[in-house]
Amino acid sequence: MRRLCLLLMMTCGLAGCKPSGPQPKPLNQLTAHEKSGYNVFQQHCVICHADRNDSNIVGPPLMGVYKKQYLPSGAAATDERVTATILHGRGMMPAQANVLGDEDLSDLLAYLHTL
Repeated sequence: MRRLCLLLMMTCGLAGCKPSGPQPKPLNQLTAHEKSGYNVFQQHCVICHADRNDSNIVGPPLMGVYKKQYLPSGAAATDERVTATILHGRGMMPAQANVLGDEDLSDLLAYLHTL
């Protein structure tokens, strides 16, 4: 049994297997609202957060952020908690209240829901 497990792990590793999970909505399928949020993400968030993969840059990756029950901080993965984190900051993340307007924030949340 141990050999079988080892063989399966090696085969999967050689084949480039990745955990299968929900993938982000393709960029060419984003609505205008979501596309605007993507642009906000590119301007303000991508320097610290990965959006379409699970790479750790400075902050946690955001792919699947709303597909999980909890945020990396342990807070519930809700618009209210994500908004609070964006506006007021948390840990090393600076507050964005003076940077993002209401429309930008709404667009950004719409985009994050596509991840």
